Amino acid sequence: MKLDKQYILDLAEEILMIPSPSGYTKAIVERIKAEAKKYGLETQQTKKGNLILTLKGRTEKTLGLSVHVDTLGAMVRSINSDGTLKFTSVGGPSWPTLDGEYCTIQTRDNKTYTGTFLSTSPAVHVYKDANTKARNPENMVVRVDEVVKSKEDTQKLGIEVGNYIFFDPKTTVTPSGFIKSRFLDDKINVASMFGLIKLLKDTDTTPKQTLKIIISTYEEVGHGAAFIPELDEMIAVDMGCIGEDLSCTEYDVSICAKDSSGPYDYDLTNAFANIAKRENLKYAVDIYPYYGSDVSAALRGGNDIKGALIGPGVHASHGMERTHYSALENTIKLLYYYIQ
Repeated sequence: MKLDKQYILDLAEEILMIPSPSGYTKAIVERIKAEAKKYGLETQQTKKGNLILTLKGRTEKTLGLSVHVDTLGAMVRSINSDGTLKFTSVGGPSWPTLDGEYCTIQTRDNKTYTGTFLSTSPAVHVYKDANTKARNPENMVVRVDEVVKSKEDTQKLGIEVGNYIFFDPKTTVTPSGFIKSRFLDDKINVASMFGLIKLLKDTDTTPKQTLKIIISTYEEVGHGAAFIPELDEMIAVDMGCIGEDLSCTEYDVSICAKDSSGPYDYDLTNAFANIAKRENLKYAVDIYPYYGSDVSAALRGGNDIKGALIGPGVHASHGMERTHYSALENTIKLLYYYIQ
């Protein structure tokens, strides 16, 4: 089985650079739709913006594979008297990792301005608590890279409450095979999914079940795939967790037995673990203590499905994330074997 590594990495780099916090996903969905059409996939868009791609199978059974293109972000909450911005979180970023990060403010008339997230005690030569002050939206501001000295100056730029603020993803692919970037959760698996699609097309392989690939747009705020088409099973392909009490690494495909929403389907979880063992894939079965997925949203939405969660191990989730290409490879191979 030969995957097109360069295709996967090139697509990952491209889509990681497209801003898409929850609720601001039209541009990236259009890019994904264009990629799907290259492979002749049927596309359908839901009212709230999710994209559903269909790949016909050999039987009447239908398998849903869910990845999400929405990311973490921020939004202008108010404008301070000195022209800096107060902000509110979109999703759950790790704010200590964002002190000093560059960003872009998008106005309603599509003007963009750059800026920096900073502590309200930003200078060690001035503030005694510069190193100890909590980094969170209450103690941070966005410094706008324009000549603004007052609230009115900033308003004249067209910046107002409700404008999105995009974090710089800082995407880098290293010669040693690491992909490090914000928002690997879950754009890296959009690239993985197209790596799988390309593999199926290149090998003229028809999956056993019809595949409904759900590109969800509100996962980071909890309701991405709450509404889904009629499915027999649904697999969320999302980042695997790495850390204390977990066995997953950046080289493994992670199989989640349970997260904060409860256990995943026992039979599906076992099936993935057995396939990974049989095919000598690097894998780990773990429990994620603070996690929810598109399958969680679908089950809470009342859908009658069997659900599971797998994905490449990603280090430092919701911060400066990193994974290795081998984790993508193991994830794609596990999906390929399962859909056969």
